[in-house]
Amino acid sequence: MTDTYNKTTGPSESPEEREFELRAQVGSLWSGGRLLIGMYTFLLASLVFSYFYLRSSNNGMLWKLPKQTAPTVYGWSIFLLMVATAGLATYGQRRLRKGDVTDFQVAGWTGVLCGLVALFLQIYELTKLSFYPGSSGFASTFIGFVVLNIISLVVGTYWLETTLARSLRMRRELGGTRPETSKAPSAQTFRAGVASMAYFWGFLAVSGILLTAMFYVM
Repeated sequence: MTDTYNKTTGPSESPEEREFELRAQVGSLWSGGRLLIGMYTFLLASLVFSYFYLRSSNNGMLWKLPKQTAPTVYGWSIFLLMVATAGLATYGQRRLRKGDVTDFQVAGWTGVLCGLVALFLQIYELTKLSFYPGSSGFASTFIGFVVLNIISLVVGTYWLETTLARSLRMRRELGGTRPETSKAPSAQTFRAGVASMAYFWGFLAVSGILLTAMFYVM
């Protein structure tokens, strides 16, 4: 009695198929980063709409009570730290594109430190408010802004930190002096993720201009 069981290993992928899958992964990272920015834009739009609607209607003259201001020093410090983190992320991404991994690492970890300090100041600012959350329209929208900014700082700083950690892990896996700049599939997807992260931080910095003007200048 003969064994007629035919062991098959399945079709092997061709180089063209592997290249197509790699391009699809890189494209997904590119699209995912832009979609995240789009979703964040909708959150910002709802906050901005609430701010200007309550400010213009001023029902019962309760938009903003006398001497009701946000801590300006904390607000500007947080904004400048976010701009610094965005600048460091963008600088690191550009240096990585030119093959300088050391500058990317130094700029990245410095950005993580700035992001953590900004997060601490944003949370600590809540203890320095001279008003209660529901005391006026300004107070309500300001608390919404602070919560949104805390979420943004947590997401952005975590994204930057995990990107740097992946760079260190890639050195152990691929070896060599600069595996992040190689043509390996994991290196190409890594660089696409770095670009999305830098774009997100850039958007946080640009949107921070409007939000800082709204709550600390106007």
